[in-house]
Amino acid sequence: MNQAVINELIDRAITEDVGDGDHSSLSCISQSESGKARLLIKEKGILAGVKIACTVFRRVDPGISIETLIDDGSAVFPGDYGFIAEGSRQGLLKAERLALNILQRMSGIATETRRYVDALKGYNTKILDTRKTTPNFRLLEKEAVRIGGGINHRMGLYDMIMLKDNHVNFAGGIENAIKKANLYLKKTGRNLKIEIEARNIKEVKLIIKTGGVDRIMLDNFTTEETLEAVKLIGGKYETESSGGITMETIRSYAECGVDFISVGALTHHVKSLDMSLKAI
Repeated sequence: MNQAVINELIDRAITEDVGDGDHSSLSCISQSESGKARLLIKEKGILAGVKIACTVFRRVDPGISIETLIDDGSAVFPGDYGFIAEGSRQGLLKAERLALNILQRMSGIATETRRYVDALKGYNTKILDTRKTTPNFRLLEKEAVRIGGGINHRMGLYDMIMLKDNHVNFAGGIENAIKKANLYLKKTGRNLKIEIEARNIKEVKLIIKTGGVDRIMLDNFTTEETLEAVKLIGGKYETESSGGITMETIRSYAECGVDFISVGALTHHVKSLDMSLKAI
């Protein structure tokens, strides 16, 4: 991750939270007082966001030091301590909620991602995230997916061409959409992968006939349809299953031989991991 971008994101979040001052702390804590606080884990899961949390504390007060006890990506259990922060009590209190919000959200995403990744053990199919992310928090949410063992799909609209149903409809059909996308890349000199969504087997056949893409997304296909599509594609293009796939059905899709399964629930349907920061 680009540290300058992370710093900017955190600074905006600090400004949003602190405004013209943390008056709760300013009213009863002396600026000269120092202290320590530990990150207490209250729930089993995968820890994510420790590095980001450390940056939060240091952006609030460069004098705060962090002793990391558990690294990002590690399994954690109730009663574990993730890190110890030491420095100005005012600074610790000012950074506390923002650091926890990031840690809890990222750890929840990493934990859910790991569940899906573990469910596919024994298969070559990879778990992808989507653009169903929290505005202005996408970078950290996608980092959490990576920490949990998943793979980031495109980061945004700028790093891949994805022709979904509305693009196809507005462009005048599958053939037109693919041809126009390739012409656009040629004219602009961009080197972007092209993925196109197929809604049924008929569209899969048309995409194969047209060519000019890198990946075919099988949207809301049954496992029977997915197996048929994978056989038709025959490894000529990457394949991605998407839409309505749950923990209960995900292995059956992997058994069909798709390269990727995208799961929007990793970032938009996730429960934060419970933890707190305790003064010591």
